[in-house]
Amino acid sequence: MARSSSGIVAGLTVAAIAAIGFLGYQAHATAPAHPAKPAAQAPANPQNQPPAQEAAKPAVLPAESGSGQRVVYSVSQKRVWLVTEDGKEPKTFTVVPSTVHPAPGSYLVNSRAGTVTGSDGVPIEHVVRFANSTEGIAIGFSARADGALPQPDPAKKTGGIRMSRADGDAMWAFALYNSKIVVVP
Repeated sequence: MARSSSGIVAGLTVAAIAAIGFLGYQAHATAPAHPAKPAAQAPANPQNQPPAQEAAKPAVLPAESGSGQRVVYSVSQKRVWLVTEDGKEPKTFTVVPSTVHPAPGSYLVNSRAGTVTGSDGVPIEHVVRFANSTEGIAIGFSARADGALPQPDPAKKTGGIRMSRADGDAMWAFALYNSKIVVVP
């Protein structure tokens, strides 16, 4: 019985290898000799993108941003740094500020939410809240679920500091409950 089983297995293996070889040959024979070049894409709408960082000027962590592990948010630079205690270069990225800004100072993350509707009415994810304005508006970091980064409506009072979805993922993993947030002008 073992002898006939090994014959069946050997036969199936030969058939499988032959089938794979035939499919590979077919793919090679039908592939174009010179693949078409991708069409040029129109530039992205600058209103939906964060400001571009100049390659020649690396974003320097503000000197007055404290010490230890922390998130640093510069209102004037529209930039965030995720600073670790190990001395490694911090991750940094641009953000789109809200219409209501937090006062300079040190805060702690006081709530987090995976997905909610933002104060501007759009679905957002990875919400990391750390302050309330004097008008009671919650201020925190988030990413729009659709990935867009439009400027906020200046007629609405919102506290969502928006970032790309990838940067929102990084913020979510870094800024846990009670993590330090330092806001500089």
